[in-house]
Amino acid sequence: MLQARVTLDPAAVVAPVSRRTFGSFVEHMGRCVYTGIYEPGHPLADEDGFRTDVLALTRELGVTTVRYPGGNFVSGYRWEDGVGPREHRPRRRDLAWHGIETNEVGIDEFARWAAKADVEIMYAVNLGTRGVQEALDVHEYCNQPAGTHLADLRRANGAEKPHGISMWCLGNELDGPWQIGHKSAHEYGRLAAATARALRAAEPGLQLVVCGSSGSAMPTFGAWEATVLQETYDLVDYVSCHAYYEEHDGDLGSFLACATDMDHFVDSIVATADSVGARLRSRKKMQLSFDEWNVWYMSRFQDQPKPTQWQVAAPVIEDEYNVADAVVVGNLLISLLRHSDRVTAACQAQLVNVIAPIRTEPGGPAWRQSVFHPFARTAALARGVVLRTAIDAPVYETSRYGEAPVVDAVATHDAATGSLALFAVNRDQARPVELTVDLRAFGAPARPAGSWTLWDDDVRATNTRDRPDRVTPRPAEGVTVDGHTATLQLPPVSWTAVRLTTAPTG
Repeated sequence: MLQARVTLDPAAVVAPVSRRTFGSFVEHMGRCVYTGIYEPGHPLADEDGFRTDVLALTRELGVTTVRYPGGNFVSGYRWEDGVGPREHRPRRRDLAWHGIETNEVGIDEFARWAAKADVEIMYAVNLGTRGVQEALDVHEYCNQPAGTHLADLRRANGAEKPHGISMWCLGNELDGPWQIGHKSAHEYGRLAAATARALRAAEPGLQLVVCGSSGSAMPTFGAWEATVLQETYDLVDYVSCHAYYEEHDGDLGSFLACATDMDHFVDSIVATADSVGARLRSRKKMQLSFDEWNVWYMSRFQDQPKPTQWQVAAPVIEDEYNVADAVVVGNLLISLLRHSDRVTAACQAQLVNVIAPIRTEPGGPAWRQSVFHPFARTAALARGVVLRTAIDAPVYETSRYGEAPVVDAVATHDAATGSLALFAVNRDQARPVELTVDLRAFGAPARPAGSWTLWDDDVRATNTRDRPDRVTPRPAEGVTVDGHTATLQLPPVSWTAVRLTTAPTG
């Protein structure tokens, strides 16, 4: 058995846990909206056509924020198509995903769904084929209380109160040549700055997200952020990050270590943003919104033949997730929490059916994919502040990311209640790890208050409609607490969460 050690100190605080870390993403893509969150003919649909089984799973997942309506979709979207009487709404081509958008669900319907799910909306505006005026118009429709044309139109459409959206994304992935309206960094930076100035004139307290790189492999990575932030630094609050990971050619070892790439991504963008801030003599620390992240077997999607027919809600990238995927998702959450001083918003992409923790069958059941569980458990347990976690663990060599520790971990501490949560992964494919947790800095002895491990003898095991609970967390074995030391047994290729109770302070 391998040995590893983690040392925790309640005084070594990274930052408060941001509830926006546990965001998700609903794009008008594939079956995410139609037969995902919305299916009027379903036996469990409510009076607004929303699937109540999906609503219940969304609440169980612990989602706090949902980015909407895209994604690549938003760069060709006309928001006004989705308001007013449904019978008058136009059907449009969606060039991003080669589908037909019926516009049955628009911002008013989605706001009703968000209220039922108890989530905050992070709204993305179209800066691909549109610009400043359209951003101002959709803001007026959503946030102006009354007395203007678009505010009164919203009220006439049945939404008496403003939607009150505070977080706005200034476009999506406009560094990517696949994006409708793709722009150079200079072109986009100027447009984003003009849009930000206009939105702040309309409502000064908005929180604005400027597009960062679509991935760390982009040839303009870093340079894009430097140019865009030079134009927008004092006008926006966040720069976005997007990253997707998959297992390549059976290289499980590299896949299990991909959180090291997320760490590098964050550190690189923080360094770039701080360099721009220093050059501009700004005291502001730019925040990061990691508003697209997940496991996505993109190579499978790219290898599929392109659709020849324009369809409504055709299945798109409905990846079926296994145990290894769930361990990686748990590890990516560890990375996000570890960077809570700068990453204060994040969205797992997406919520339902499309590379999602929740799957549905039209007219049938909904079930939890394997990746549902580490997200839900982390969202439920992470409270208070994130602690700086000192890890001493063996390392192994990966072909994609170089040397990586076998164990990765992060902890959160709620001083008021004494609740301490530790999240850990074992990346070794064959050997368990005995993880010792040094708690001497907490003073009084800790007590165990719950433990969960997700692992399986078959790392390729998945949940399906017929076996929806094949992969679920189980009580962790071998968890002991002896005074100021906790000991955990981490199975190979596993994700573990442990809750301890310490003496409350304050």
